[in-house]
Amino acid sequence: MAMFLGGLASIALSLAVLMAFAWVVQQRSGNSGWVDTIWTFSVGLVGAGSALWPLGGEGSNVRQWLVAGLVAVWSLRLGTHIAIRTRGITDDPRYAAFAAEWGLNAPRRMFIFLQNQALGSVPLVFSIFVAAHVPEPALRIQDVLGAVILLIGIAGEALADAQLRRFRHDPANHGKVCDAGLWRWSRHPNYFFEWFGWLAYPVIGLAAGYPWGWASLLAPIFMYWILVHVTGIPPLEAQMLRSRGERYRAYQSRTSMFFPLPPREGMAA
Repeated sequence: MAMFLGGLASIALSLAVLMAFAWVVQQRSGNSGWVDTIWTFSVGLVGAGSALWPLGGEGSNVRQWLVAGLVAVWSLRLGTHIAIRTRGITDDPRYAAFAAEWGLNAPRRMFIFLQNQALGSVPLVFSIFVAAHVPEPALRIQDVLGAVILLIGIAGEALADAQLRRFRHDPANHGKVCDAGLWRWSRHPNYFFEWFGWLAYPVIGLAAGYPWGWASLLAPIFMYWILVHVTGIPPLEAQMLRSRGERYRAYQSRTSMFFPLPPREGMAA
């Protein structure tokens, strides 16, 4: 137990330091879009490191390398996408709205907000940690299944991002709401596939005789909470209602908020 608790403490400290760095970058650049970029790379870095963390002096096994590789692929794909997007904007409208609300206290409030974000990321990385350290040296079918789930999540999110980017780059769509491809089935298909990918860790981590494996369930639970109730959908939809108005309300009425479902007129948001 002491080794797992030591890993948990190291994860928490590492994330706190990295998100403090994100705050410095945000304050100096004035572009809060870099916060999400640094967060993604931070979770990837600490997650991969925790997967390879030696327990009891033993070397890393094939499962640990598999999990570390999956985390790295996720982080590089998403972090690069957010970084490219951030380079093209002056500020992220979600964080800008927070700053306007906080007024003169914005720097201090932003630091606290980012430290809370670091704290909220601890269950995600700890899920990676416990999944990688299942006490069975050989790969199992469920390890392969977990890898497939994460790769589907990465591919689905990348497709949703590409469809939205293509829609926005068409001048004919200026001021319109993206309602094409995956976005016809969900108002946030990129968030859905992001959440879906985190299901990989309980698939890998749950094993007979391994009570720590239950902690891997924290990843999809916390990611759903973050995306649907905290920093994902609520501020983004508020911003879309301000910028798109009735067009977005009509989109809400016919399109599922999160889980992809067939569009239907009058469907509850």
